[in-house]
Amino acid sequence: MTQQTSAAAPSGVITRFLNSIERVGNKLPDPAIIFLIAMILIWFLSWLFSGTSFDAIDPRTGQAIVVNNLLSGDALAGFLSSMVKTFTGFAPLGVVLVAMLGVGVAEHSGYINAGLKLMLKRTPQALLTPSIILIAIVSHTATDAGYVLVIPIAGVIYYAMGRHPLAGIAAAFAGVSGGFSANFIPSGIDPLLQSFTQSAAHIIDPTMSINPLNNWFFTSASSLFIILLGWYITDKIIEPRLKDTQIDGDTENLPAFDEVTGKERTAFYVASSVMIAGLALLAYASSGEESALRSPNGSLTDFSAPLMQSIVPLIFLLFWIPGAIFGFMVGTFKSSKDMIDAMSKAMGSMAYYIVMAFFCALFIAAFSQSNLGALLAIEGAQVLKAMALPSSVTVVGIIFLTAFVNLFVGSSSAKWALLGPIFVPMLMQLGISPDLTQAAYRVGDSSSNIITPLMPYFPLVVVYCQKYVKGTGIGTLIAMMLPYSIAFLIGWSLFLLAYWGLGFPLGLQSSYTYP
Repeated sequence: MTQQTSAAAPSGVITRFLNSIERVGNKLPDPAIIFLIAMILIWFLSWLFSGTSFDAIDPRTGQAIVVNNLLSGDALAGFLSSMVKTFTGFAPLGVVLVAMLGVGVAEHSGYINAGLKLMLKRTPQALLTPSIILIAIVSHTATDAGYVLVIPIAGVIYYAMGRHPLAGIAAAFAGVSGGFSANFIPSGIDPLLQSFTQSAAHIIDPTMSINPLNNWFFTSASSLFIILLGWYITDKIIEPRLKDTQIDGDTENLPAFDEVTGKERTAFYVASSVMIAGLALLAYASSGEESALRSPNGSLTDFSAPLMQSIVPLIFLLFWIPGAIFGFMVGTFKSSKDMIDAMSKAMGSMAYYIVMAFFCALFIAAFSQSNLGALLAIEGAQVLKAMALPSSVTVVGIIFLTAFVNLFVGSSSAKWALLGPIFVPMLMQLGISPDLTQAAYRVGDSSSNIITPLMPYFPLVVVYCQKYVKGTGIGTLIAMMLPYSIAFLIGWSLFLLAYWGLGFPLGLQSSYTYP
């Protein structure tokens, strides 16, 4: 397929820099082996530092942090006995596989193909990138839906429109993960972070109450900023750089974007009507204050709400049912066996990801058990505190430190549980509110998501890219996403400072100063 792009190629310096990162990164061993090597390295470091006493206090326990020796007899025995549970309990694994069972039916029946063909007729190519990033940002509301739906579909859409599919994957990945803290719609992450922020604020002020939507206005405004910045980077830097990257993947199995037949159009509208009816039924079932889909406090967006915990099964059903209806109506499914074959093909395409997930799960578990990540986060926060910088510089320091720690500790809530009890009281004593401190943390937490292989969904995005470019490795993806990460980190930091300087409200019942 001929790739069409009117954007000028990025400067030679940028291109050479990114190409160097890609070459070095792709000379590394296979990602699965990298996780294995990293796990062995963590074992060695845990043994090396296990006898060292540290002054850093773990805010979760109030005790001095201790590095656990993973090479002790008990630890190795526990590693072997829990290996299967560690793998099967790896959160992204179940999310991806269950969702892909439903998506596989919708894809192989032709339902997604028909929907994309109809959508492409109505989407101006000039607005494709911002539309993809917008959808990716909004997908945060449905927890991990963006990783299993938006990112792969973005690649298909770009390929169908004659643009490089990896540029579509990059734009969607930047919106889903790099723009994780940007969203117009409140999600479960808001009350989760607020709970840690409020607990940390109580160290100084036990009576302080923080609204769960204390950053909502800022995250909404950030959505526009991330869309515009991501749009520019995709069209002016990423896609021009990809113009010479040969598409040599299994594109024969991609949807053929010819005209939609009358039968397909009818089947699509019938199947989509069933999906919409299902969503309407879900909305009705969750509307009542006593709904079983709500959390005990009546919220639909808390992570404890059954609705939030049912997102992946709902994705499965909302794609499996209309996909099956479409398949039987147009004849791509002749019997139930055809539908099961579609699900089997979807699982077959995930084989490489399953292997990577096995080693990734073992590494992440070892890193967490060793306490090395916690030690890194706490020591870094203490160094920043000891520097006693001006307020605005300290806020930027928090952003950059968080982005660095994020390369090693992926969970947003886990990092804030470590850093919040240090940062929040420290800045309260400088006259900075917990609301602003939390906003700074969220900027740093998002910006480096897209360049760390330790992010649980990073290997999955590598697999998506390999569908089009077989030689895609960790280096390819990091080089492709690095311009977004650097631009988000610097640009978003400046945006927060400007937002603060202009005095726009951060969110509901929020402030910039304390008291």
